[in-house]
Amino acid sequence: MTQSRTHNCNELRIEDAGKKVTLVGWYENIRRVSKNLGFVILRDFYGTTQIVPETEEMMEKFLSVNCESTLLVEGVVRERSNKNSKIPTGDIEVVPERVEVLGKCIYNELPFEINRSKDADENTRLKYRYLDLRNPDVKKNIVLRCNVVAALRQAMTEEGFLEITTPILTASSPEGARDFLVPARKHPGKFYALPQAPQQFKQLLMTSGFDRYFQIAPCFRDEDARGDRTPGEFYQMDMEMAFASQDDVLSVLEKVLVPVFEKYGIYKRITPAPFRRIPFREAMEKYGTDKPDLRIDLELKDVTDVLGCIDFGPFKEGSVEAVVVSGFNATRKQIDQLVADVEVQTAKKTYWFRIDENGEVVGGISKFVQPIKDEVIAKLGLTKGCFVALAAGPKASALKTAGVLRTKLGTLCPEHMDKEQYQFCWIVDFPMYEIGEESGELEFCHNPFSMPIGGLEILEKAEKGEFDPLEIMANQYDLVINGYESASGAVRNHDPEIMVKAFELVRLGEDDVKAKFPAMYNAFCYGAPPHAGAAPGVDRMIMLLTGEESIREVITFPMNKNAQDVMMDSPSGVSQKQLDDVHIAIVLPKEDKED
Repeated sequence: MTQSRTHNCNELRIEDAGKKVTLVGWYENIRRVSKNLGFVILRDFYGTTQIVPETEEMMEKFLSVNCESTLLVEGVVRERSNKNSKIPTGDIEVVPERVEVLGKCIYNELPFEINRSKDADENTRLKYRYLDLRNPDVKKNIVLRCNVVAALRQAMTEEGFLEITTPILTASSPEGARDFLVPARKHPGKFYALPQAPQQFKQLLMTSGFDRYFQIAPCFRDEDARGDRTPGEFYQMDMEMAFASQDDVLSVLEKVLVPVFEKYGIYKRITPAPFRRIPFREAMEKYGTDKPDLRIDLELKDVTDVLGCIDFGPFKEGSVEAVVVSGFNATRKQIDQLVADVEVQTAKKTYWFRIDENGEVVGGISKFVQPIKDEVIAKLGLTKGCFVALAAGPKASALKTAGVLRTKLGTLCPEHMDKEQYQFCWIVDFPMYEIGEESGELEFCHNPFSMPIGGLEILEKAEKGEFDPLEIMANQYDLVINGYESASGAVRNHDPEIMVKAFELVRLGEDDVKAKFPAMYNAFCYGAPPHAGAAPGVDRMIMLLTGEESIREVITFPMNKNAQDVMMDSPSGVSQKQLDDVHIAIVLPKEDKED
């Protein structure tokens, strides 16, 4: 019984020599020296202690059970003759007098070696996640997560925010990602949805008279996985402030987040507050992305006026964007791999040339550049050894492709990327509207509940044709850390008249707004305060703090890339009775029927 332990496995020191102690934990391994002598490692949540059986009888007790069984060991502490300075308990060992098996491991072989579980296949790790979590290197991420969440809660409470939970079963939202639907047993043919975010509820709290709200909120979105995004569910530190401006929200988050990164981050250099604010369009022009990694010192340059004139087909229409890198002494094979990687990520081709030690244009598309070599060198400020990567096409497409080039080149060139730091910035002034790729018509670019900069007046001008709706900016902001979008927020559109006018520009009238967002629209008609908020992603924040490349490394029980929980065998089939209870009939796609 764990209640009987006198110490944990990371607690005993040289001062405890001579004490009789009781330890409990997992039997990690045994190194057998002879039939009556061995060295056993006992591991618990806190650390490890060496156990040294010195009799044949005691050796047999350890040899009779499999590793990873849980044991109780009672014995006497003594000073070790061969001390281990790498562990806190390395000055002592325990000579056992009694061993009791508390929980037997019945398997002779494990799916992987516990202390090397991170080397195992990911699906195997996820299937045996309870074993994977026994690895101290895996466990420490979860411990850090707990500490960070506690620190966030404390900081938000000290800033006067109340932690309020919002519903998990709610209405389906017509905006954003794909919903997870839950059939309503008592309402045949109708469904609840799991919340993509507490967006509407937190705005309703502001209209209810709560001044500052937050919660560590679970969010559910049926979207594909990637390295920095887990499928299915994730957590965010959701927050909202009444009678607040953009400056108020940004100031609070800077005050809350900087100390967390200072205390728990693997990098000790952190952008001091206030963070730099970069307008969306400036970010796209300079970095080719609204999530710039500012640790990279490279910027994009528009060279359409120079290279758009050369006799090279891909440069004939649209824009040409360049990324200039000094000291990139890559081989042709490495350059080809770079170009191929960018094409895989963007589905766009990229081009290049370089300036050799003689000042000549060589490689890639150099023969097309050669006729205007001097003009190009002057435009880009090129010197010997410069490498020039190029993207072409419609302006937005060329910028995005060049942005990927910039990031990959920065990663490949240590002299252009000061990696070991946290670079924060705010991206502000996002476009309110865009032309939809599929519809070809005006659509909301991001959050439809954001307040347009210029309010009702700018919307009415756009309606009359006096102002281009694509030039309307939303009072919206994203926090970017080392190239990852780490929080998103906005000053909300709390005025029903402005809300209706904003939706009218995308062909939705007042009746549509009332039908799609009845609670929020009605609540705003009863006098809503100006309010603003944001939501830093907890999982992504922990990933940045730990330096992990996959977000699954910081989630206790993550799904795999196919949104499956292979440990719990989820998603799984259900019985016909369960389907009947919720009035559901399953119609499989044809290919599944044939299988």
